[in-house]
Amino acid sequence: MAEWFESLKEQFILNFVDGARWKIILDGLGATLKITFFAVLIGIFLGVLVSVVRSSYERNINEMHSLSKVLLTFFNAIAKLYLTVIRGTPVVVQLLIFYYIIFQSSNNKILIAVLCFGINSGAYVAEIFRSGIMSVDKGQLEAGRAVGLSFAQTMIHIIIPQAFKNVLPALANEFIVLLKETSVAGYVAVTDLTRAGNMIRGVTFSPFMPLIATALIYLVMVMILTRLVSLLERRLRSSDH
Repeated sequence: MAEWFESLKEQFILNFVDGARWKIILDGLGATLKITFFAVLIGIFLGVLVSVVRSSYERNINEMHSLSKVLLTFFNAIAKLYLTVIRGTPVVVQLLIFYYIIFQSSNNKILIAVLCFGINSGAYVAEIFRSGIMSVDKGQLEAGRAVGLSFAQTMIHIIIPQAFKNVLPALANEFIVLLKETSVAGYVAVTDLTRAGNMIRGVTFSPFMPLIATALIYLVMVMILTRLVSLLERRLRSSDH
């Protein structure tokens, strides 16, 4: 047992202490958190926007006048195309297309990764939010309009808050998946957490310590996120009483 601990100590020193290689892990962690945070914001914005268009089309298309009907049909078609393309192609391929084709003249790899993961997440968030909006009784929308609120005001103040409560567990799961999906950012030379661990492995030729450390950091982040969501769920439930 003493020899095993001594071996672990040597591995730790080799991989993280020598050459201050722990800084590579720290920088990689920072890049992962930055990509995830801003991608979540983009994903929520796109997801809510697309879900409102899709749910409005499904609920109100037959009650709308000609011009509004045409516009809503057009935006719904765009939304469906977006969902089909993004959900039907792998995120790695999307990342490569963003890097090598769409933004080939840009050197900001973090920004490219944020946009790619945000747009990808938005498609899944849209369907999650759409299910939440459709689960809210249609009478809520009619009640909001009856008291003088516009459609947008009704959605913002009445429908979306209720839908958010309904879909919070599924939404949290999507953000956990997004956090782990950012591990492929290394395909476009972003030094994220996963690539940082792999870089250390490539220098020390010792895969165990850097890769296990990377896995443990991801695990801790997921556990923290899960705990925060659990606390938020508890607070939202208590606010209903």
